Amino acid sequence: MTRVVVVHREPDVAAEQAAYLREAGYEVDVCGGPTNDPCPAVHDLPCPLADGADVLVYEAWAAGDSDAGRQLIAHVRDLYADLPLVLTDVDDRLAWVETEGPERVTPLAGRPDARTLQAAVAAALADQGMAV
Repeated sequence: MTRVVVVHREPDVAAEQAAYLREAGYEVDVCGGPTNDPCPAVHDLPCPLADGADVLVYEAWAAGDSDAGRQLIAHVRDLYADLPLVLTDVDDRLAWVETEGPERVTPLAGRPDARTLQAAVAAALADQGMAV
């Protein structure tokens, strides 16, 4: 079964996204991100949840502000370059979001509904291997 890690600082949104993905048949782990939980990726250390994942779903603002989000995603990409990463809650303030190359993510504007999130995860998984 495909395992997804959902990282979102709002527990109700994380639960909602996890439910959407479970409906699609994914196994899901949830993390509150570095503003809520200790985060090894911030310190360039492996994350036990990400270690077992096939795809990552991160809220763009999980680390707080835009710069902290950029740094968090850069750390995650350094540690897990081969894992597809879907970035939710993306808006125009995030000029650092890349959709090509080794730092690429699958960006989703705003809070995705079930169908949009499921499609983005499927697309990111299909694109896996292109990020390395």
